[in-house]
Amino acid sequence: MPPRVHTCVVVQSMSLRLQLLLLQALIICTTVVGTGIVAGALQERHLREAYLDRMIGVAQSVARLPAILDAFDSPDPAEIIQPIAEVIRTASNVTYVVVTDENGIRYSHPNPDRVGELVSTDPSAPLSGEMWVGTQTGTLGESWRVKVPLYGLDDEIVGTVSVGILESSLREEFMGDLNWLLIALGASVLLGLFGSAWVTSIIRRRIYRLEPKEIASLVGSRETMLHGLSEGIVNVDEGGRITLVNDAALTLLGVDIADLAGRPAGEALEPAIVEVLERGEPDGQLVLAGERILVARSTGTELDGRAVGATLLIRDHTELHTLLRQMDGAQSLTDGLRAQAHEFANKLHVVSGLLELGRVEDARVFVERAGRGGPLGIAGDDSVVDNAELAALLMVKSSQARELGISLEIRDSQVVDELGDGDAAALAGGDLVTVIGNLVDNALEACSTGNRVRLGLATGGDDLIITVEDDGPGISPELYDSVFVEGVSSKLPDPGEGDRRLHRRGIGLALVRRVVRRHGGQVSVGRSTLGGACFTVRLPLGAREATELERSNR
Repeated sequence: MPPRVHTCVVVQSMSLRLQLLLLQALIICTTVVGTGIVAGALQERHLREAYLDRMIGVAQSVARLPAILDAFDSPDPAEIIQPIAEVIRTASNVTYVVVTDENGIRYSHPNPDRVGELVSTDPSAPLSGEMWVGTQTGTLGESWRVKVPLYGLDDEIVGTVSVGILESSLREEFMGDLNWLLIALGASVLLGLFGSAWVTSIIRRRIYRLEPKEIASLVGSRETMLHGLSEGIVNVDEGGRITLVNDAALTLLGVDIADLAGRPAGEALEPAIVEVLERGEPDGQLVLAGERILVARSTGTELDGRAVGATLLIRDHTELHTLLRQMDGAQSLTDGLRAQAHEFANKLHVVSGLLELGRVEDARVFVERAGRGGPLGIAGDDSVVDNAELAALLMVKSSQARELGISLEIRDSQVVDELGDGDAAALAGGDLVTVIGNLVDNALEACSTGNRVRLGLATGGDDLIITVEDDGPGISPELYDSVFVEGVSSKLPDPGEGDRRLHRRGIGLALVRRVVRRHGGQVSVGRSTLGGACFTVRLPLGAREATELERSNR
C-alpha cells in the first residue's frame, strides 16, 4: 500500500519545478545567511583582538618610555608628555593615548584643552597594579580601552597609561569590511539559485516532466499491475542482482521474497532459468522450477557487449502440460474405443455366421479364445485395475503402445494392491502417476527401433521398486549421471515439433528425479536385459504418510 500523504492544497497546486526551486532557494538562503552571521561575528572578533593587541602594546610601550618617566620629575610633565603621546597616537592609529598621574590628572589628551583635568572614568584598577580592558564612556564618547599602571624608578606606581579606540570607529571599520562579505554572500546566493534552477531542470527531464500526483498515480498503477498479474516478473540490475519480484513470481518459483530480493540471480534462481535470463529469450522456453514446468522469457543481460538490467517473465505451463497429456490420453482412448468397436463388430459377425451355420461348438471355442481382452486391455496382471488412476494411465499407455506397434508388458502389478490405502493415495493419486507416466513415455519414444517396453512394480523391504525397460538404442554410460539434469536428452529433436523451445526436451526425467528426491527416494539408469535402457526408482514406503501430510498443508 502506498504511504498516506498529508499535503496542503497550496503545495499541491504548485508545480514540481516551482516546489524544487523554492525548497532549494530556502536551503541556500538559510545556509548563506547562517554562514554570513558566523563569518561577521568571527570578523568582528578578529578585529577586536587585533586592536586589543595593538592597544596593549602601545600602552605598555608608553609606560616604559624613559622620556615619559623622566617627565614626571619636571616642573610641567604635560609639556613633555603631550607631544610624545600624540605622536604615538597618530602612528598607532588609536583614538587616544592618555597619561595621568597617581591622582588621575591628565598629562596628555587628543584635545589639549582636557590636559590638566581629572579623568572622567575610574583609574583605581591600573593604580592597584592591574591591567584593565573594557568599554567605557569618556569625554570622546564610548570607547574600548586598555589601562596599565605606570611605574617610577623605584617600582612605585606614579600614574597610568590609557589607550583606546572609539566604538564608532570599530563599527565603521567593521562595516567597511562587511560590505565585501555581503557582496560575496549575495554572489553565492545568485550562483546557488542558478544552480538550483539547472538541477531542477535536470531532475524534471529525468522523470519525464511528471508532476508528483502523476508519479504517485503511476506508482500505484505499477504496484497494482505487478501484484495482480498471473505472470511472474523478476527484474535484475546491471550487476545481476534481483531488484524486483512480484507475487506471481514468488508463487511460481516457490520461494519467499527474502530468498530473492537483493541476491545475485545466479545464486537465487534455478540454473536453467538463469541461462534464459542471461541469454535472452523473447519467444519463451520451457524450464523447471522445483516441480513446476514454466515458460520463461527474458530481455537478456547484455546489450552491445555491455551489462544491462534485464526482465524475466515466467508463466505456469504445468496445467497446460497436464491438459495436453490428458487430451492425448483422451484421444488415445477414443481411438482405442473405435478400434474396439470395430473388433467387437467383426467378432459378432463371426459368431453370428457360425451360429447360422449351426456350428455352435466352434462359436463357443471362438468366444473363449477371444477372451475379455481387447485394444484397451493391459498385457500383464489384471489386478492393477483395482487402482483406478494408475489403471487409467496404464490403459492409455497400453493403447498408445499398441498403436505404435509396441508391446507394453506390466509385471508384478499386484504390489499396487499391497500398498494399502494410505500409501497408494499419496502416490498413485499424483506422484506415482507422474513418475510412471514420464518413464513410460520416455521408453515409448526410445522404441523407435524396437517393440518392447516392460514396466515392473515390486516391493523390496520398505521400498517400492519401479523399473521401466525398453529394447531401444539405450543410453550411453557417460550420460547416466547427466540424463536427469534439466535440458539434457539422449534423443534428437523431432522436426515436426515446431518451436523447439516450447517442446524442449530434458524436462520429464528432471521432473521425475525431483519428485523422487522429495519422497526421499532414488532414481538411476542402466542397461536393460531387453537391450535398451532400464530406469529404476526406489521409493521408501515409510515416508508416504509424511509426504501426504506435507502436500495437504501446502
